[in-house]
Amino acid sequence: MHQARDSVNRRSVLKLTGLYGLLVATAMAWPTATSAQVTGVDLDTVRAGRFDFGKMWTFEYAPTQYFTETYEFDASEEWFERARLSVLRIPGCSASFVSPSGLVATNHHCVRGAITGVTREGESLLEDGFVAASLEEERRIPNYYADQLIQVQDISREVFQAIDPIGDAAARDSARQDVFDAVRSSLLEIHAGVDSIWVQIVGLYHGGRYSAYVFRRFTDVRLVVAAELQMGFFGGDADNFTYPRYDLDFAFLRIYDAEGQPYQPDHYLGWPRAGVEEGDVVFVIGNPGSTNRLRTIAQLEYLRDFEVPVRLGFYTSRLAALDGFRNVEPELAAEMNVLNMMFGLSNSLKARTGQLAALNDPVIMRRKWDAERALRDSIAARPELMEYSELFNRITEIQAGKSASYDSYGAFYALGNPTYSSALIRRAVAAYGYLSAEGQSAQAARGRLLAVDDLPQSLELGYLTVRFEDFERYLGVGNAITSAALRGQAPAEAAAMMLRESALGDAERTAAAVEDGSLSMADPALALIAAVLPAYQEYRQAFGGFTEDEQRLESQLGRVRFDVYGRSVPPDGTFSPRITDGVVKGYRYNGTLAPPYTTFFGVYDRFIAHGPESEWDLPERWRTPPAGLDLSTPLNFASTADTYGGNSGSPAVTPDLELVGLNFDRNIEGLSRDFIYLPERGRNVMVDVRAIRAALDHVYDADRIVKELETGQLFETEAAADAAR
Repeated sequence: MHQARDSVNRRSVLKLTGLYGLLVATAMAWPTATSAQVTGVDLDTVRAGRFDFGKMWTFEYAPTQYFTETYEFDASEEWFERARLSVLRIPGCSASFVSPSGLVATNHHCVRGAITGVTREGESLLEDGFVAASLEEERRIPNYYADQLIQVQDISREVFQAIDPIGDAAARDSARQDVFDAVRSSLLEIHAGVDSIWVQIVGLYHGGRYSAYVFRRFTDVRLVVAAELQMGFFGGDADNFTYPRYDLDFAFLRIYDAEGQPYQPDHYLGWPRAGVEEGDVVFVIGNPGSTNRLRTIAQLEYLRDFEVPVRLGFYTSRLAALDGFRNVEPELAAEMNVLNMMFGLSNSLKARTGQLAALNDPVIMRRKWDAERALRDSIAARPELMEYSELFNRITEIQAGKSASYDSYGAFYALGNPTYSSALIRRAVAAYGYLSAEGQSAQAARGRLLAVDDLPQSLELGYLTVRFEDFERYLGVGNAITSAALRGQAPAEAAAMMLRESALGDAERTAAAVEDGSLSMADPALALIAAVLPAYQEYRQAFGGFTEDEQRLESQLGRVRFDVYGRSVPPDGTFSPRITDGVVKGYRYNGTLAPPYTTFFGVYDRFIAHGPESEWDLPERWRTPPAGLDLSTPLNFASTADTYGGNSGSPAVTPDLELVGLNFDRNIEGLSRDFIYLPERGRNVMVDVRAIRAALDHVYDADRIVKELETGQLFETEAAADAAR
C-alpha cells in the first residue's frame, strides 16, 4: 500500500516544494496593489450590495418567494423538502442520493480516507481507482456515516423565553442548555420509530436564532466507484483554488438499510443526459463551513492585523519543518504520509493568504463598513432597539483587549497540537503535572507522560526549533520564556541542545528518569515549561474571558440583525444544511477570460505540456485517450453559487432537481467569501455530470452504475446490466 501511495506522492512533491516557497513569499508580504488603486475607485462612492452577506439560505427560512420570482419556477415548500431530503451530510463534506436504490454521489477527495479504509492487502485503490462490478463487491466503509436532515424546528422563542429574564451569565448558559436538552428529548421521542436519530442544536446568526436539526444517520455506507487519485486531484496543490480546472473529482457510495439491503430513499436527484449551458441557473445544496460575514468592522480589523498573520506564520513555519524532515528522511516521511500533511497546511496557507488579501482590500472593507453603517442607522431609527446601539462599541473594546494579547497568541498558538508540535514540549507539560501532583492524580499524570510517542529525530528538531522561533519572534529575546528556551543560542542550536540534555528528549530516557526518580524541575525542558505555563494560563484565562463576552454580544447583535432584516440576510455558515443559487458563468481574470466550462481536451493539453511525473500526470489507462471518449465533453464548470468549505460534494441541481454537477472548489478570487459574497469575482467549481457519465461508460466500464443512473433500476451484476441494454 505504501509503495502505491508513494508513487503518487513523488509526482506531487516535485511541484509542492516550489509552490510552498511561492506561498511563503506571498503570505508574508501584504498586498501592495489594492482593487481601489487598480480600478481607480472612489471609496466615497462604494456601497454595500444586496447580497454582500451571501446566499447561504437555510431550509427553515427558505427563500421561496425570491427563488420563484427570480428564476420563474414554483419554488414551493414541497420543492424545498424534496431538495433537502435528497441531500446528505458526510464527514467534512456533502453528498446526494442519485437513485431509488440508495446510490450516492460525492467528491473523490471527500472519501479518500474511506477508500484507504476499504483497501485490501496488495491493492492500491487510491492510485488505481475502484469499481464494484456487482452489488456484492460494494465495500462497507468502517466507522463511516451519512446524515439526512429529516426535520428542522426553530426553537428561538423557547430559548429566549428561558434566558432573557436571567442576568447571571452562568445561569443563562444553564437555562439555555436545559431548553436544548428538553427539545432533544421531545424530538427523539417523536422519531422513536426511526433508526439512528440524532438531534443537533444549531446557533444561527451567532446565537441570534436557534434551530433544532433532526438527522437520520446511516451507518452502513459502502464504496461503489472511485476515480484514481491522480484524476480526482488532477493539477494537485498547484491548481487548488484555481479555475479553469480539469478535475474528475467524483466517487459513488451506496446507503444500505438495517437489514443490509440497498436503502430506498423517498427522494433522490435526477440524472439528466444534457448538462448546463452558460447562463443556466443552478442550486447548490450542502453544508458550508464557518464564515465571518456577520462580523463587525472592528472584528475584521482584528482578524486582518492579528489573527490571520499569526496563522500564516504558523502554517509557513510548520511547512518548513515538514519539508526539512521530508528532505532528510524521504522514505520515513512517505510512510508517515507527510506530503498529505503538507497539502493540508498549504491548503490552509493558500486560503488564509486569500483572506488576508480580501481584508486588505479597501473596496471590500468599505462595503463592509457601509453595511454596518446601515444596520446602525436602522437600530437608531427604532426606539425599541436603542438598547442595542452600544453593541458595536463594546465589541470594539473587546478587540482592543484581544489585541493586547497578540504576543502571547503568536507565541502559544497551537502549543499542544499533537500533529504539528514537539513531543518534548508535550512531555514537559505532562511531566510538570506529574511532578506537581500527588496520589492518584500523579499516577494519571504519569500515564499521560509515558504515552507521548517519539517523533522522528529530524522532525522533532524542526518542530522544537520553530516553536523557539515563535517565542523569539513574538515575546522578544529578553523575555523569561525566550531566555529559558534559547539559553543564549540561536533557535536551531538551542533546540538541539535541549533535546540532548533533557531527560524528556525521547521516550526511552523519559521512562528511565521516571523509573529511577531522577526527573526533576531542574531539567531544562521543565525549566522552560515552568516559565511557559503561568504566562500561558494567564493568557488563556484573559483570552477566554474576552471570547465569552464577545460571543454574548454577538448573540445580541444577531438578534437585532434578524429583527431588522429578517430572513432576507442569511446567517453565517455553520456546516449545517443550506441551499444557494447562482448561474453558470465564466469571468475575466489575469487579462483574459475564463470559459464557463472546460473539457477533456484540457486534460491532455496539460499532461503533454507539463509531462509525466508532474502534478498533471495521468494514470496509465488515461495516457492515451480511451476509445469512445469524446474529448469535447464538458469536464468542469463554474457558477456564481455561494459555496464555501464543507460544500465539497454538494450537488448542483436545476429547478427540476436534476443533478448537473458536483461542487469541489472555489477560485482564488472566491477566497474573499469568508467575509463577503462577490459574484462578479468569485466562482464555485464543479465536476460536470456529463464528464462523470463519460468516464463511467468509456473508461471504468461501470455499465451497472450507468444503467442505474439512466433507468433508476438496480442491477446486481454487470452481466445483468449488459443484458438490459
